Amino acid sequence: MDALSRAEPRRARGRLGAQSAGARAPAVPWARFSAWLECVCVVTFDLELGQALELVYPSDFRLTDKEKSSICYLSFPDSHSGCLGDTQFSFRIRQCGGQRSPWPADDRHYDSGAPVSLQAGEGQLREEGLLPEVCSEIDQWPAPVPGRTLNLPVVGVVLQVHIPSRADKPESTSLKQRGHENLLPAPLVLSSVHELDLFRCFQPVLAHVQTLWELMLLGEPLLVLAPSPAVSSEMVLALTRCLQPLKFCCDYRPYFTIHDSEFKEFATRTQAPPNVVLGVTNPFLIKTLQHWPHILRIGEPKMSGEAGPASAQGSWGDGPGRSEATLGGLGSEPAARTPGRGCSAGGLPKQVKLKKPSRLKTLDTKPGLYTTYTAHLHRDKALLTRLLRGLRRGRPADTLTTLLRGHLLELTQSFVIPLEHYMAGLMPLQKSVAPWKTPPQIRPFHQDDFLRSLECTGPQLTCVLKGDWLGLYRRFFKSPHFDGWYRQRRREMAHKLEALHLEAICEADIETWMKDKSEVEVVDLVLKLREKLVRAQSHQLPVKEETLQRARLHIETAIGSLPKDLQAVLCPP
Repeated sequence: MDALSRAEPRRARGRLGAQSAGARAPAVPWARFSAWLECVCVVTFDLELGQALELVYPSDFRLTDKEKSSICYLSFPDSHSGCLGDTQFSFRIRQCGGQRSPWPADDRHYDSGAPVSLQAGEGQLREEGLLPEVCSEIDQWPAPVPGRTLNLPVVGVVLQVHIPSRADKPESTSLKQRGHENLLPAPLVLSSVHELDLFRCFQPVLAHVQTLWELMLLGEPLLVLAPSPAVSSEMVLALTRCLQPLKFCCDYRPYFTIHDSEFKEFATRTQAPPNVVLGVTNPFLIKTLQHWPHILRIGEPKMSGEAGPASAQGSWGDGPGRSEATLGGLGSEPAARTPGRGCSAGGLPKQVKLKKPSRLKTLDTKPGLYTTYTAHLHRDKALLTRLLRGLRRGRPADTLTTLLRGHLLELTQSFVIPLEHYMAGLMPLQKSVAPWKTPPQIRPFHQDDFLRSLECTGPQLTCVLKGDWLGLYRRFFKSPHFDGWYRQRRREMAHKLEALHLEAICEADIETWMKDKSEVEVVDLVLKLREKLVRAQSHQLPVKEETLQRARLHIETAIGSLPKDLQAVLCPP
């Protein structure tokens, strides 16, 4: 088993690629490698000893005993998983304090995902002695700069990937192939380093994809019980991606076992379940976590016709209050209900049903979405009709994924645009920012004012779906995603306000201002301008280089107007 792990280690050199004190090395060891991976772990299974961490590469990578234990347990499917042969899945673990590696602050408590490649026999890379060579190749890759398209060679294959950035258009998922005309072999094109085949992941739950979207939007605890770690991890990752471009601010575990150190925290009944999407394969957890409000059990993929004609009886329903749904009821697509149709020829896997938690049983619980939650929005039957029509006509999987992703994107954008519009109105006007006065404050967010504004700027202007949008917003205000969204937007607005204030100072006539000012006031201006320059660089404020140059000239002009003794203090040799 080869596990690519990013588990926030303790390293001999502080962190991977950080050089020790002393003479400056010509090149930092493994600096480029650490921009992509933390390390590669090889975990083996012994019938007598169990899981064992056999190899960590690079060798100076340091893991705590707790991290080693978590990686070993999570690297192998538990005994309830029907995994035969090679399989791939991912998991996340909590870091064990200590030093922090240079990952984004919002992920500081967890690794960013540990992809696992499980092989039935000895690992091929290790067996052929290629692991050091592969890691050395990765160490030659350019840095993953957001917005860039990179060609990455590894073991005779060229991977062409696009590094996502905020400037990317959310609806654009295709990668323009460029810069590889002379590459041999031709590159394997990956549209993005983080995208999933949403249609394939959501196939068994398409009837309830909007309900699941609402649960994710509200940050509700959700337990996903799947037949294998691969299905579990893909479903959890797909659920966390369905809110794009809204940032997913809750915890999520693509694969989780009872051996995890946080199992007791999730299983306790003395407090409400945490806001986490938990992927598991052990049916025992259904009994242990029976108090969780939402449980999604996914069975082995079965076509809708395999259970007989009775499985095609039912209705999608017209509103959010329906309790069950199957693939029937779509009169415009009779061919899609033909028993025995393959998925690519006009049918979907059998859809899970919406069930009440009281029907949960131990171990033999049937597939379904067990919840008492009532969706706020009506189901989009047209979407399912288009997906079924695409399947019947043999449309490529990428086309169906694009259609589903576009639907989820429209939902999320229709929900977020009114929030963005209201938030923009809280920003002070640019003309109110004066150079020699403290900049005005951002006005507070009043939920009642926002809800009243929806009548004119609500999601009904951009989305055809009907339902209780007001009720959905009220619940959203209590979720971690609203808190994360609001903090991020307010921080961006504060940075913009700082940038506007700095621009106003730089455009002002500093010599005229200094005519009637005391030395103390001029020194105070110098110190404040220096502080603003530091903040502009450290916080990456949206200011032009020309503005920064003007600020430096203002500092020189102000210092030049002071006596020599003060100049010596402000500009020591």
